[in-house]
Amino acid sequence: MTSGLLSGMRVVEGSAFVAAPLGGMTLAQLGADVIRFDPIGGGLDYRRWPIHRDGLSLYWAGLNKGKRSIALDLRSEEGRDLARSLITAPGSDAGMFLTNYPAGGWIDYQHLVGRRPDLIMCHILGNADGSTAVDYTVNAAVGFPSITGPEDLDGVVNSVLPTWDLVAGMTAATGLLAADRHRARTGEGGLFRLPLFDVALAVLGHLGYLAEVQVNGNQRGRYGNYLYGAFGRDFVTADGRRVMVVAITARQFRGLVEAAGLQPEIAAAEGRVGFEFRSDGDLFAAREPIAAVLEAWLATQTLSEVAALFDAHRVLWGPYQSMRELLESDPRASAANPMLTHMEQPGIGSYLMPGSPLDSGHHRLSARPAPRLGQHTDEILASVLGLDEAEIGRLHDRKVVAGVEPTG
Repeated sequence: MTSGLLSGMRVVEGSAFVAAPLGGMTLAQLGADVIRFDPIGGGLDYRRWPIHRDGLSLYWAGLNKGKRSIALDLRSEEGRDLARSLITAPGSDAGMFLTNYPAGGWIDYQHLVGRRPDLIMCHILGNADGSTAVDYTVNAAVGFPSITGPEDLDGVVNSVLPTWDLVAGMTAATGLLAADRHRARTGEGGLFRLPLFDVALAVLGHLGYLAEVQVNGNQRGRYGNYLYGAFGRDFVTADGRRVMVVAITARQFRGLVEAAGLQPEIAAAEGRVGFEFRSDGDLFAAREPIAAVLEAWLATQTLSEVAALFDAHRVLWGPYQSMRELLESDPRASAANPMLTHMEQPGIGSYLMPGSPLDSGHHRLSARPAPRLGQHTDEILASVLGLDEAEIGRLHDRKVVAGVEPTG
């Protein structure tokens, strides 16, 4: 049994891809016992890229750290019934189910709640009407690709980051914790639906994008790499390194100007545009003349010189670096960071794995590797469902369940 803030909590997960596995892993990294059930041989995401040279999915291993795995024949009624028994198993800290599998059918909430009336079920779906959607179709629909990229671009720019899946996964974890607290106080469970499109729509509303259109009548345009509503942009140093420089407030901008010693040049720029740079809105309106001054100065400074000046003045800045450079040279992405631990992932090897980014002091858990598919099948059948060794053996003989597949 793991320690951690959620020690004792048990969540059953039936999932694929990003959002639901991330939600379950978030809880597992805080100490919950998260049991993931999959079809024998693996589900839709079991071999998703990126993959290890031996064919194991680095993606799957990354999103399932710290969980337990049981492999079931989900095409058979007996295998499905075992999954339902796991979902509805007794215990005050159990009876929580996270899934993005299609609604209805063998995991229909009404069927499950008949077995356990206080069941908590969080169902992640594409659209609220039940129609399908994935992160990349949602992102296209909410408008971000049309405001991303160079100002003169005639086209769209897709994001390589599955933003809405990530937000949905975290929202699902938060929802399960809120529902668990509600059940502890009232005895009531419930079905909580989380449409991916609504997750994106909510974020647009929270950040003012929707109000900007409705209230101001503005359709935000493209601004390239400029930060909208304040000052921020990428620049190239004398030694060819690219850096991001940001000033969200007028005070931060003054610190930037002082660090670079550019007070006369900025005063001249204010004279040319006819107003002083006193607010974040002023900084955005004057972004191009400000950028011209900074661009000329940064072209005379090496990265190390920029770092010394900017760090001394607490300027908001950072170098652009590849993921390889991040791992090779940035101490924040090394074992010096207590979130990261060198762990052995079965079948893949040893590498740095992140635990929870939440630092809760002595409750913080080290990273734990993902299970091999079916690694805990017998253990779960015995400890959660109370099956004896003979019955477990008969399930194996009938190929209703499976353990770890042999390697090689």
